[in-house]
Amino acid sequence: MRSRNLRLTAIHSFFRYAAFELPSHAAQIQRVLAIPSKRFTRTLVRFLSRPEVDALLAAPDRHTWSERRDYAFILTAVQTGWRLSEMTGLKPQDLILSAGAHVRVIGKGRKERCIPLAKSTRDVLQTWLQEPPRGNADVVFPSARGQRLSVHGVQYLLNKHRLVAGQVCESLLDKRITVHCLRHTMAMELLQAGVDRSVIALWLGHESVETTQIYLEATLAMKERHSPKRHHRRVNWVVINPAMSY
Repeated sequence: MRSRNLRLTAIHSFFRYAAFELPSHAAQIQRVLAIPSKRFTRTLVRFLSRPEVDALLAAPDRHTWSERRDYAFILTAVQTGWRLSEMTGLKPQDLILSAGAHVRVIGKGRKERCIPLAKSTRDVLQTWLQEPPRGNADVVFPSARGQRLSVHGVQYLLNKHRLVAGQVCESLLDKRITVHCLRHTMAMELLQAGVDRSVIALWLGHESVETTQIYLEATLAMKERHSPKRHHRRVNWVVINPAMSY
């Protein structure tokens, strides 16, 4: 439906131009311009609750190299809200783990942005970077063969730990966890903590602040589901610290 509307927008733009160049065809042009866009219901974003995030982070046992990598990967993803390509392409030189710890990334449109790191995340990354390097991929989270993690490799590790975490937090068994889901989770945490939408847009590397509207809609839908009127009980909302100190 979105693709159809985008194509229609392009057609409308062309015919508005044609209206100035070919006024003799005004009747036909107006009929094209009168074609309406199709209405559609926006799918609410998928994100994890704090108990679900805690269960997912507790799933890796960290007794093996791959489990320690997975823990550091998931923690970094949920705290930074980075895209999949940004996570798998993260290089050691992108991490500043001294005072004012942060991580820099070159995202879409070659735009650079810096994300502050919580102390817990900084400590985990400092420990992880002391692991013996594998391969020559020069990435923070390599595969077992020392190469850059593939899309399928990332999805495999997330699904593996989702199943383990689901034994403690059953709601995870019905969810599909992706890096983008963790990205949405970070955005929702910031929004619920009262962070301005413009700051969230900068944090996530969005082109426009309007893109964050999807998180506002998800927040309103969540509050509607848990409203006292619907469940006939009072709900106490917990404000989450945007520092994400997992």
